[in-house]
Amino acid sequence: MRAFLFSFSTAIAALCLLDAVLSQSSHYNWNGPGVTPEPVMDNVCLTNEASCGCCLMQRQMSRMEAFFNLSISELQKELDTAQAALNKVRSSRSAFSVALNDTRRCLGPFREDSTIKYQSVFLNLGDGYSTTTGVFTVPRSGVYVLALTIYSDAGSPGALLAACARLRNNGRLLATASENNTQDQEDSSSHVLAVQLQAGDKVDMQLPAGCYLCDDRSHYNTFTGFMLYSTD
Repeated sequence: MRAFLFSFSTAIAALCLLDAVLSQSSHYNWNGPGVTPEPVMDNVCLTNEASCGCCLMQRQMSRMEAFFNLSISELQKELDTAQAALNKVRSSRSAFSVALNDTRRCLGPFREDSTIKYQSVFLNLGDGYSTTTGVFTVPRSGVYVLALTIYSDAGSPGALLAACARLRNNGRLLATASENNTQDQEDSSSHVLAVQLQAGDKVDMQLPAGCYLCDDRSHYNTFTGFMLYSTD
């Protein structure tokens, strides 16, 4: 578009110059080859209406080009601002989904409360979840969806079943999933909740003393979280 305006503006200027020269031909003296004529330095707009209109058109085109360039500059600034905001959102995307383990085994029971370290990772976008510590570190303040499912097998009918776990944020209890009865051999429990978290918060799952969880490659015990939207 800029190239078009420049070309059109140049063409207008050329036509103006040509019209001025042709209309003022009577003011030039031709003294034969090798003699340069002396132009009359009159204002073209005062002596020729056609040339004046042409010059006014050229002036208007220059104004339009300046306005167009200014508009393009402002649009570019807005585009750069929007792109920076989008890049910030993309860089802080966060989602994780993990399971207890891939082989058949049980975790617990222990005499003391302990952090559950999920080892099978389905997704860890943004690397917020650590398999070493079992902790999800919140990368950006916002509303997050957290979901958990626990499962355990008592081993034999009538045996005491104690499948339980606690969802915590910075050590503070958010929710408890628990099945502690002798009614059947196996049980499970699930929770889904939306919570507002701050950047740097530590979210984990805790296995209470006396409870245990059993899993295999079917992944009965899972822990999932993702940012729904940012609040900063």
